Amino acid sequence: MKTFIIGISGVTNGGKTTLAKNLQKHLPNCSVISQDDFFKPESEIETDKNGFLQYDVLEALNMDNMMAAVSCWRESPGHSAVSTERGSAEEIPILIIEGFLLFNYKPLDTIWNRSYFLTIPYEECKRRRSTRVYEPPDPPGYFDGHVWPMYLKHRREVEDITWEIVYLDGTKSEEDLFSQVYEDLIQELAKHKCLQVST
Repeated sequence: MKTFIIGISGVTNGGKTTLAKNLQKHLPNCSVISQDDFFKPESEIETDKNGFLQYDVLEALNMDNMMAAVSCWRESPGHSAVSTERGSAEEIPILIIEGFLLFNYKPLDTIWNRSYFLTIPYEECKRRRSTRVYEPPDPPGYFDGHVWPMYLKHRREVEDITWEIVYLDGTKSEEDLFSQVYEDLIQELAKHKCLQVST
């Protein structure tokens, strides 16, 4: 069965989850997997020399479990255990995977039909992060000492990727971001369906 897999990645507090949920409401037969659901317990997270918990790295995530969830969906996309908006049988099953470290994980490289990366400036990111409640809470200096440096490191890695990534301005309104991505996806899905018919 043909499927269509979308990656939404980018900076912390950039609007990834909100965008994914909005798309899911409007795209038929669409499921969502969130990378944040696969964090290891705090007891397994390493600390750096400053005592900061190293959450913003791949090693903080149980990526084997996440890949198992993706594989499960791909084997039976119409009957997935992940959150799904039902669609008609002839619709291409769509999976949105959203998370801050998707395009830095090599085993996922070959699955994307469309890739998006949300960016926001340092000051806006720091402001948004300060309004969020995390468990465990961010200690003083955590954003500047760990979160932002890791984002910059991972962003540089993403800029070396050879496949097409659509960069999104996370300072746009929720509605504008949704409209931009939804219109792009409708075009890409139409191309995908044409390819499916011709093969």
